[in-house]
Amino acid sequence: MQKKSVLISSLLAWMISSSLATMAVADEVSAEKVKKLIDAADDARKQAASVGGEWRDTSKMIKKAKGLLEKGDFVAAAKLANKAAKQGHLGYEQAMSQKELKMPSYIHYE
Repeated sequence: MQKKSVLISSLLAWMISSSLATMAVADEVSAEKVKKLIDAADDARKQAASVGGEWRDTSKMIKKAKGLLEKGDFVAAAKLANKAAKQGHLGYEQAMSQKELKMPSYIHYE
């Protein structure tokens, strides 16, 4: 019985702390911060595109983040903008790392 009450108490404490953390994140996110995140994601996308490394969904994510910003869903817009920025950076890194890739002689590109 004591194990059950300890488990319930710790579960309740975890639920309260996680909900408070979520509320804190929502309070810290403002329209201006999200706009800066979206702009940074777009810059990362452009950098990746400049070397041929733009990933398929990055611009779609940025467009969706802008829509969420207009609707006032700052937390979701910030998460999506961060994900798009990461894709932009990774796309750039991928393109640069494969720049000097040597293909075998039996592969021919036209």
